[in-house]
This record gives sequence, structure tokens and C-alpha cells, in this order.
Amino acid sequence: MGRLTNALLRGVLGFAQGPGYRRLMAAAQAPEQTQAALLRALLARNKDTQFGKTHGFAGLARAEDYRRAVPVQTYEDLWPLARRQELTGERCLTEEQPVYYNRTSGTVGAPKNIPVTASGLRQMKTEQRLSAYVWARDTRFLEGKVFAVTGPAVEGKMEGGTEFGSVSGLIYRNQSGLVRSRQALPPALSDIEDYEARYLAMVIFGLAEEGVTGMATANPSTFLRLLTALHRHPDAVFDAVATGRLPDLPPSARGRLRPRPARARALAQRLEAAGELTYADIWPRLQGVLTWTGGGCGVALAGLSRLLPAGVAVIEWGYSASEFRGTMNIDAKRNICLPTLLTTFFEFAEREAHEEGVGGDGRDFLGLHELEQGREYYVFITTGEGLYRYDMNDIVRVNGWVGRTPALEFVRKGKGVANITGEKLTETQVLQAVSKSLARRGVAARFFIMLAYEETPGYKLFVELENAASAPGADPGRAGGMADAMAGDIDSLLSAANVEYQAKRKSGRLAPLEARLLPGGAGDRYREACVGAGQRDAQFKHLHLQYARECAVDFEAAAGGA
Repeated sequence: MGRLTNALLRGVLGFAQGPGYRRLMAAAQAPEQTQAALLRALLARNKDTQFGKTHGFAGLARAEDYRRAVPVQTYEDLWPLARRQELTGERCLTEEQPVYYNRTSGTVGAPKNIPVTASGLRQMKTEQRLSAYVWARDTRFLEGKVFAVTGPAVEGKMEGGTEFGSVSGLIYRNQSGLVRSRQALPPALSDIEDYEARYLAMVIFGLAEEGVTGMATANPSTFLRLLTALHRHPDAVFDAVATGRLPDLPPSARGRLRPRPARARALAQRLEAAGELTYADIWPRLQGVLTWTGGGCGVALAGLSRLLPAGVAVIEWGYSASEFRGTMNIDAKRNICLPTLLTTFFEFAEREAHEEGVGGDGRDFLGLHELEQGREYYVFITTGEGLYRYDMNDIVRVNGWVGRTPALEFVRKGKGVANITGEKLTETQVLQAVSKSLARRGVAARFFIMLAYEETPGYKLFVELENAASAPGADPGRAGGMADAMAGDIDSLLSAANVEYQAKRKSGRLAPLEARLLPGGAGDRYREACVGAGQRDAQFKHLHLQYARECAVDFEAAAGGA
């Protein structure tokens, strides 16, 4: 890319997005007033909907009134109204009719379909452009081509005919001509259904483009998975890069791949000499990686870092989910993420108190202006897309301030959920799958726990059977066979229950589930360890799904004695 083009892009973004950036910074100086005005506007806009009439939106003026009138909501609470609006056109949740549904996996396994109105879609595009302004201002991320991995824009249609898919893919597909000229990957590649073929196509297009200065995707493990696809099929990749021919491409992607024989030859020689290719080899001009850095992404990011050219900027995308954009990175040099306080009404519950059920009705809710440095909180949101006091089951931490508004970082999913690569596996799904598998074998468990290993990444199930001394676990030969059979069975059950888990397993981003049988007494020893760490013995209960790094007992060692 020429210097003139780069300067033009920065100039266009600065002219168009500078006022919006300054407006956001001004709002950060008065978060309480900004949020109060936003809540009034959201309630007034939707006061004549079924939900608004039921909860008296027309008579609500303050956050305290809103909290008394509207209980905390989950997706399962709101979906019947959303579905009815989709099917009938009645204004059940929002005055404005949805034009799209952002699809993700749900808390009980079925996909979640998050309504997106035309206004909401415009807001998302504005936030994307504002983010691009920050990236261009603070880094060299956008100087050349950008290798951005998104989901498919359209995966199907709802019962009422409205399209659903990945909103990030929808925005990527509909970029302006100037931005589209910077895309290293044709949007159509996201529509390839076969995971291995999709990754292979992305690798080929990526290797064919040597001028990449920016890499972008939500989870850094995707970039590791792409290199795996390259190293599995090097001959096919280099042949396609050299000839410009790649079979089975969607029609809209054909003609985009130009022959690069010299580049294919140079990369093949490098692979033969070094034994592996890194992103430093592939894109030596790389300037920035845009991705999530918090939660379970830190392990994958650490693995990715050694594969990057020296000095590459890691740009935090910010706290986001299918339901909403939670924060925006307003300083890409220091990765300071400001809540989207102009478009989302936020409520928070202090983490420890919320998990213990302390406070009025089990929670004490706080506004943005009431948060404290270094503290962790559960997040509840109200948006213009019909999510009212919606429980995100996410934990965030205050890590600084922008004006009088706290900067936030994502810590992890809340209790009962593990999320390594975006699968959002829930304790309910684990309980159901393990119970069904045990029932099929005519055995019962005295204790079991599933642990999430971020470094693998994957899951391991540890099970103590009833009467462990006489169970298959007492015979090493039989133990291995039963554990392997259970692992395969439960892996299939989880895939059937959770579409995101299934997708990550098919793509290879999650390793196959492993299962180990525990010796008798393992559950009791775990209980003792938890009580010794401060949990009340009389109220003891454990999460059947946890992160391995947070578990009080080394079950790997315990299973070794089974």
C-alpha cells in the first residue's frame, strides 16, 4: 500500500470518526448523567411494547425504579417474546422490528438468536469505524492488508424469514470500498461449511498476500489452528499459492487468488529449512494483532507471541459478546477499554457478594459511577435490542479510569460456565451428558468433575464411581476401556447439546475429551480441601465444571493412583 493511500485512510477515519470519539470522551466525564439519560431514552422508545407495558416503562424515571419494576432477565426469559415478535410482527420486546439475528450457543444448549434492529446494526457499524480510527491513529495495524477471520454473515433464516448468522461477518461483508481493498480474505471464505477446507482456503489466501500488516480475530487460538492446517497440507498450500488455483471456492471468491510462484517457492524452502513456518516468516511486515487478551485467551496468546515478528503490537479488541459490544479500546497503545456508556445501560453486582447471594433479593446492583478500582463484578445490561436487565454471566474487573468512568477488562465467564475457545460449555450441559453416559453403562458416580485446560486446549473428566473398589476402576485394564468409552460418548453428547462446542471440536480448536477414573475417597478429599480453603462445610457444594487452574485438588495425580 502506498503512503498516499495510508494517509487517505487515516484522514477519512479522522474526519468521520473524530467527533464521535470526542463525544464518547466527553460522556466519560459524567457517567451517572450519561447513563440516566440513556435509560430514559431506551424506556421511552419501547414503552408501548408488550414488555414495556407489562413492566410500566412509561412511569419509570430512575434506575432504582427500573430495578424494582423489572426482574433480572435471562435469554430463556426473553426468547418467547422475541420469537413471537419474529413470527407475528407484534411489538413484544422492541418498537423497532429486528432485521437480523446474531446467533451463538445458548445457556441450555440450543442456539441463542439475539435480535438486531436496523438502528442496532448502524450502531455496530459506527462502533467498528470508531475502533478503526483508534487503530489507525495509535498503531500501524492498517498500513497494509488486514487478515481478518470472521464467521459466516448468513447461516440461514428464522421461522419468520429474517436472516441469522455472525454479525461480525455481516459487517465484514458490507464494508466500504476503501476498507474492502484492505481485506486479505474474501468474505465468501467464511461460508465454506467444511472446517478443514475453510481453514485451508484462508491459509492459502493469507500466504499469497505478503503485504499483511494486521491480523484480527476474536480468539488467538484461531491463528494457531491456521498454522496447524498449513503444516498438515504444505504441498497443497504451496501448489495453490504458486498456481492461483484452488478448487471448490464459492463463486464470489474465485478470481481473487493470483499466482505467486516465487513466494510459494521461498516459503516452501523456508519450511524445509526450519521445520515450521511462523507468522514472522509469512508476514515480516506485520504490525499488529487485534484479538481478545483476557479470560482463557492468555494461554493461546502466549503461544502465538513466539510466532510473531519482533515488536508487533497486541491490540485488545475489548469486552464483547453476541449480545452487545461491552467496551471499546480508546487507546490502542495502552489498551484502555471504555464501556459503551452511550449505547448500553450497565448494572453490576460485586462478584463475591453475588456468588454468595448476599444483599437485597440476592444482589446489590451498582452503576458505572459506583465501581471501585481492582474489584470484580458480574455484568447486567439493557440495550436497544430488547435485552432488559439481561444477565450476561460475565465477570469484569476495573483496571483504570477514563475521566470519571471505569475502564473494564474481561476476566472470565461466570459460575457454571467454561469458555476456552468460544464454546461456552455450561455445567448443565456437563451434568446432563455425564448422567446420560453413566446411565447407559448401568453405573453411578459418587463424585465427578470436569476441568477445562486452557493450555491444551480441551476438557478432562474425572469420575469416582460408587463402590470404587469393586468398580471397573479397580482393574487398570478395564478402567482404561471404560474411561475411553465414556469420553467418546460424552464428547458426542456435548457436541449435540452445544453447537459452539461441536464447531470447536470439528475445527480442531478443542482437543477430544479425556476421561479418567478416580480411586475411592477422591471426592471426600476434594471436599476437605475446599473446606480447608474456607468454604462452609454445612453448605458445601462444588461446581462440576471448573478451570483446572482454579481447582483445589490435583486430579491428574489422584487419577494416577486409580
